[in-house]
Amino acid sequence: MIPRYSRPAMTAVWSPETKFRIWFEIEAHAADAMAELGVIPKEAAKTIWAKGKDAKFDVARIDAIEAEVKHDVIAFLTHVSEIVGPEARYMHSGMTSSDVLDTCLNVQLVRAADILLEDIDALLAALKRRAFEHKLTPTVGRSHGIHAEPTTFGLKLAQAYAEFSRCRERLVAARKDVATCAISGAVGTFAQVDPRVEEHVAKAMGLTVEPISTQVIPRDRHAMYFATLGVIASCIERLATEIRHLQRTEVLEAEEFFSEKQKGSSAMPHKRNPVLSENLTGLARMVRAYALPAMENVALWHERDISHSSVERMIGPDATVTLDFALARLTGLVDKLLVYPSTMQKNLDRLGGLIHSQRVLIALTQKGVAREDAYRLVQRNAMKVWGGEKDFLSLLKADPDVSAKLSAKELEANFDLDHHFQHVDTIFKRVFGAA
Repeated sequence: MIPRYSRPAMTAVWSPETKFRIWFEIEAHAADAMAELGVIPKEAAKTIWAKGKDAKFDVARIDAIEAEVKHDVIAFLTHVSEIVGPEARYMHSGMTSSDVLDTCLNVQLVRAADILLEDIDALLAALKRRAFEHKLTPTVGRSHGIHAEPTTFGLKLAQAYAEFSRCRERLVAARKDVATCAISGAVGTFAQVDPRVEEHVAKAMGLTVEPISTQVIPRDRHAMYFATLGVIASCIERLATEIRHLQRTEVLEAEEFFSEKQKGSSAMPHKRNPVLSENLTGLARMVRAYALPAMENVALWHERDISHSSVERMIGPDATVTLDFALARLTGLVDKLLVYPSTMQKNLDRLGGLIHSQRVLIALTQKGVAREDAYRLVQRNAMKVWGGEKDFLSLLKADPDVSAKLSAKELEANFDLDHHFQHVDTIFKRVFGAA
């Protein structure tokens, strides 16, 4: 995590203070359950809560103890005993470090997912508003970067809305998948801790019981979580890349908002660069990069090892913090995006009507011309336009082979821009619903 790409709410999820507070809650809830089962004195459980509930855990003190004992959970428990007193000896009874570490990690991932879901909701709202704003704003659709057929700018944004709606569904599923708790003791057999302790802690922490843990929670859950973050990042990059292309000087159909005192270049005062969308492209690369080590964490030795631990200490905070920032940045970009319908129309007209070539092709086939011959007739006139000759419609009217099949009026009817937008309402209803 670096401050430049971090937002406070998500950063707080991964702070040492938050982590140690979650560790304490796991231990204290476990003590409650053990007390109810008669494993430890009830007064001990009450004292643990009473003295630890509002305690400020000293991060520096815990780090100092860890430097000596070389074990983070032991260091924490040692510090807690300094706060709680003799009753702290009943904490962690029958538990192992992974019970605390894995359950805590999943709590943090769930909290991070909740923030990310709020981010996606904000992005969806911005996309929907701008999509309806430009529902019927004509623009050229491109394939391979080349003019294809007309579309609307609203449809471009509706596509992004549908994509991020799927992202939301995937993240909800990934959140559910990772929201499990393990308090099963060494190698996960519950030999020293009753399964009912796990059930109590899971409920108290808003998690579900891990059906079978082997001292660690299976990392396929985490792999899916981080893979989902990677997919969301890729969707961010897709939209950012579209905006970057649309802002190119030769296109300039849309561009990022440029504030009054903003500077685009240290050397060239005229520059207005797509710095936000370029930044999003880079951030997306980083989030995707965390998916692979998460997948490599799945294959641990036997019942457990800690090869996953160092990975997760980095990718947990970095992936979620980075994605949180990227989603918020994209939302702001979409919300304030400058859109230029007049330039879109100018670009639509740039190729002299070639964007209507398919309609002419179909019209010829409906007049009895073989598709191969119709394609040849349309293409030979289209290539003249590419070569700089007059507009496409005039060339078609002047072509005796074409005019023998289609009258001037019939040809003109195939150059109607509105024809391409007759099903926009249908698409919008599919994406946004009937309302």
